[in-house]
Amino acid sequence: MSVLPPSPVVLITGCSSGIGFALAQAFQAAGCTTCASARRPETLQPLREAGIEGYALDVTDADSVRAAVTEIENAHGRVDVVVNNAGIPVMGPTAEVPLDELRRLWETNLTGAVAVVQAVAPGMAARRCGRIVNVGSVSGVLTTPFAGPYCASKGALHHLNDALRMELAPFGVEVLLVQPGAIRSGFGDSASRQTGAGEWKLYAPFRDGIARRAGESQRGAMPASDFAAAFVRYALARKPGPMIRIGPGSDLLPRLARLPTALRDRLLSRRFGLRS
Repeated sequence: MSVLPPSPVVLITGCSSGIGFALAQAFQAAGCTTCASARRPETLQPLREAGIEGYALDVTDADSVRAAVTEIENAHGRVDVVVNNAGIPVMGPTAEVPLDELRRLWETNLTGAVAVVQAVAPGMAARRCGRIVNVGSVSGVLTTPFAGPYCASKGALHHLNDALRMELAPFGVEVLLVQPGAIRSGFGDSASRQTGAGEWKLYAPFRDGIARRAGESQRGAMPASDFAAAFVRYALARKPGPMIRIGPGSDLLPRLARLPTALRDRLLSRRFGLRS
């Protein structure tokens, strides 16, 4: 079990907007030394104006990751908590999703998280203290039509999280997993812009279902600030469990995933317009 110092140094990826932005504010409010990061550091200016440190960090560039972690360690002597939040959506029918988009998804949602872990793990292991909090998704538990790539990336992150939890335990480093449900952010807008721009061929008749899935994460969504407050309580708890689910749908979707396959397929196919 990691015993965090009174004002832990927290590094958060993907803070330009939405959940990451709210997490930076919530960790600062909890008394942490908060280091927000983003691929485009200019987007962090509002956080900087609120007294939060901002760093350029592109999770798809290992040199950028190492440089940001080194800068933080030089400034503060350590990184106590890392939040792997950076992620992108790739939505649409798997048979027509552009392969370049698929590769970008893996690099951001999966390889990027590992790059951050590899950059902070040596320092945490040397101190025998640290926490890595990976932001998964209930979409990694329940696969839906027109979100196959995104669901696969989050499911893979869940499995990597499990491996890291066991592998880093001998060094005193805890690895935690948060599986959000519906959280208010720009995620749905990003997904909708992406699928709306798709020149679907085979799936042209299913445009409405594709659009519905792209916006699904914002239906009845929890405010990002409320999510962030619950997230921070978990991440800084004295004895956190290995995984927590937060937000609308975070309990329902895993239950749906346990339905018999034929029934689950019928329900999801009907919801997203693949059958009447």
